[in-house]
Amino acid sequence: MRTAVPRVALTGIGVVSPFGVGRNRFWQALVDGRSGTRAIDRFDASGLSCRVAAAVPDDEVDAAVTAAPLDDRGDPSRYARVSRIAVLAAREAVADAGLRDAMGGAGVVIGSGAGGIDVAERQYGEFLGGQRHRVSPYAIPVSIVGMVSSEISIALGLRGVSHVISTGCTSSTDAIGYAASLIRHGEADVLVTGGADACVTPGMIFGFTRMRAVSTAYNDIPAEASRPFDGSRDGFVLGEGAWMFTLERLDRARARGARVYATVEGYGSTCDAYHRVQMDPDGTEIVRAMQLALSRADVAPEAVGYVNYHGTSTRLNDVVEMRCVRRVFGAHAERLPGSSIKSMIGHPQGASGAAGVAATAMALATGILPPTINQKVPDPECDLDVIANVARAVDVDVALCNCLGFGSKNSALVLKKYP
Repeated sequence: MRTAVPRVALTGIGVVSPFGVGRNRFWQALVDGRSGTRAIDRFDASGLSCRVAAAVPDDEVDAAVTAAPLDDRGDPSRYARVSRIAVLAAREAVADAGLRDAMGGAGVVIGSGAGGIDVAERQYGEFLGGQRHRVSPYAIPVSIVGMVSSEISIALGLRGVSHVISTGCTSSTDAIGYAASLIRHGEADVLVTGGADACVTPGMIFGFTRMRAVSTAYNDIPAEASRPFDGSRDGFVLGEGAWMFTLERLDRARARGARVYATVEGYGSTCDAYHRVQMDPDGTEIVRAMQLALSRADVAPEAVGYVNYHGTSTRLNDVVEMRCVRRVFGAHAERLPGSSIKSMIGHPQGASGAAGVAATAMALATGILPPTINQKVPDPECDLDVIANVARAVDVDVALCNCLGFGSKNSALVLKKYP
């Protein structure tokens, strides 16, 4: 048994997703099994072999910012898109936790893979295109990844730590694990944590196309492009969004009568030390990350009732991840339901782990497990239960959230239902 330490409660959720602004819209879309993938209309993608993405609707973000400005510093164009959605989601998470006016010295620990990449692309375009007079004096501070937590801290008046973890696709899983550790060790009472990325840009789509990582076979039927574990998958769909949480000590949350969506019980992180963009097909370190999370949560594998898969919809990754789940859970894997919400929201890069945590926390709280949509062609190498196409009512007490990333990184979190 592990030494008694303070438990960590997740008491607030805030979301900006391809379905719009708000956690309820996100959750209802998942329960309904709707796809957020659409034809790209933010820029001219006609010359690209990938022309679909799960983008956040800019008009809804603009409307939300107009209705409730992010702060009083004036020109909202000085925000990168990632910071705009991150602040909106963080603000909802704090309000949802009932802590809007009682944050004191709370801090921010979030994950982001690319930060203000949209600003960087535009400003480099001006610079390299000979329009140097059009480069903003804010180009650097607005575009750097570390500014995302600062914008949340400034907008919400949070004077505790303000950190961004940037570890690729595992960024927000790592941020949540780090935030929970700070609370357990008494270094913070309340933290805003989660992840945000806004990567649907011309350069990112082109770059992932050159890597042959994204789907190109479903440009005419965007809603079917992201199909984790399906035999006809051909790559991931680039997504974006912000998923933010309020974490606090469980005893503190109970004392103030807060609603608790779930508790964050264990975190594990490893590195394959194998390749820049390919996971080690052996999967040993993926297995170890999951085992570390379970061990630190003091949870036996057979106690887990749901796995939130990383499930990118790429050929190798889906097979290796499912193989690793079999190794971790043994015979229990055959009756263990799991799903990849990337089938509905695409792959939001560094925010993907936080998206999975949001879905898992709401699944634990509601007793509904989200599906993996677009399951049409069986893949004999991906034959575990992925809750195909339709959400399922199941009362689950413990869940594992898996996250895998470029640079051979692997991270996992264990959540428990409360009480």
